[in-house]
This record gives sequence, structure tokens and C-alpha cells, in this order.
Amino acid sequence: MNKAIPKINTQLRSHTILVPEVYREATGVLINGKRIKSLVFSTDVAVIANCNADAVIAVYPFTPTIQITEAIISVAQRPVFVGVGGGTTAGKRVESIALDAELHGATAVVLNAPTATEFVQNLADDIDIPVVLTIVSLNEDLEKRMLHTKANIINVSGGKDTVKIVKKLREIDPNFPIIATGGPTEETVREVIQAGANAVTFTPPTNGEIFKGMMEEYRHRYD
Repeated sequence: MNKAIPKINTQLRSHTILVPEVYREATGVLINGKRIKSLVFSTDVAVIANCNADAVIAVYPFTPTIQITEAIISVAQRPVFVGVGGGTTAGKRVESIALDAELHGATAVVLNAPTATEFVQNLADDIDIPVVLTIVSLNEDLEKRMLHTKANIINVSGGKDTVKIVKKLREIDPNFPIIATGGPTEETVREVIQAGANAVTFTPPTNGEIFKGMMEEYRHRYD
């Protein structure tokens, strides 16, 4: 028998960004006892502090720095998957950033798609937190990337091909941990989960979008 869950929302936190309930349908990935079904894709500390996602995936298009990592971890109060490069930023620098991220409390590190297989293998040997390897295309050697890099988790960010990539990966290994982007609607999120993703990333509204709604609401008070 399903029981209703009591919900309490306080006034000052009424604008909390809530992950859609469809994300709860995922099995989740269990990392050191913490079950993660949803990850908010953001580096905005205000958004991160006011979102109910299970974890944070902090990947951004600039060279990763420990200052950004520290800021996000201190605000998040939940597991943080930290982007450490692998594309433009490569080599020893990535190794140093990854180790710093671990020592500052990151739950996992995320490598970009261009990262060489041998590099992923070496990094996995050097740090004690999970290595998440991003896959963006069906044209990659999916079996090699999934099973022969020593990556602990695959992160699928394939745009319109995300569901196809997840399905192909599930044909290779039915149990390997997979995170995937969920897309813009509940239907696309559910499709990714049904394809085999264990956890799904959630792209929240921006500060500007939230402010726009609030300002419109304030203006209506004077109509």
C-alpha cells in the first residue's frame, strides 16, 4: 500500500528548484552508501544551494580550478562530481586537478570525451574516487570506452543520440553504471531511464529565468 509523503515547504524557500518526480524512476547509482538518481548540471552556487537534486555535476567550458571546486563543494552539501578536463585541459594538469578535487571532498571526477583511454586508466589508478568518462557519439568505440578504460561510470551526453548510445552501452554490459542527460521534458527523461540510464542529469532554470518570473509577479501586484 502506497502512503502519501507529507510535504513541508517554508516561505523563504518557496523558490527551491525541484527535480521532476520522473527522475525518481531511475535505479540510481550507489557511491559509498549514497544513492544518486538525479544530478543538477550547474556551477551556479545559488542554484546549487536551492535545488533538491541528489548530487551536483559541475562541468564547465573553462580550465578547471580548485577555487571553483571548493566553492561548489562548500555550498552543495551533497555529492559533487567535478569536471577536471580531458579535452582542452590535458595531461599532468588534469591529474593534479583530479587529486586536488579528491582531497577537497569531491565524490567523483568527470573527464571530457576526448580523453585518451590510456590516460583514463592511469588516472583511475592514481585516485580513490570514481572516474566518470563522458561519451558523446555513437561513433566512439563504445565497448573499449566502457570496459577497457578503468572508468567507474559512463556519462552519456549525446544530444539527440543519447538514448541510442545508452541502449548500445546496455547491449555491451547490462550492469555498468550509466549517467545520462535527460532532455527537456518528462517524456525524454523517462525514455533515457527506460533505455538503461541509472541516473539522469537535470539542467535547471538559470538565475535570469527565475528572476524574470519573480519580477513579473512583483509587477502584477501594481496592476
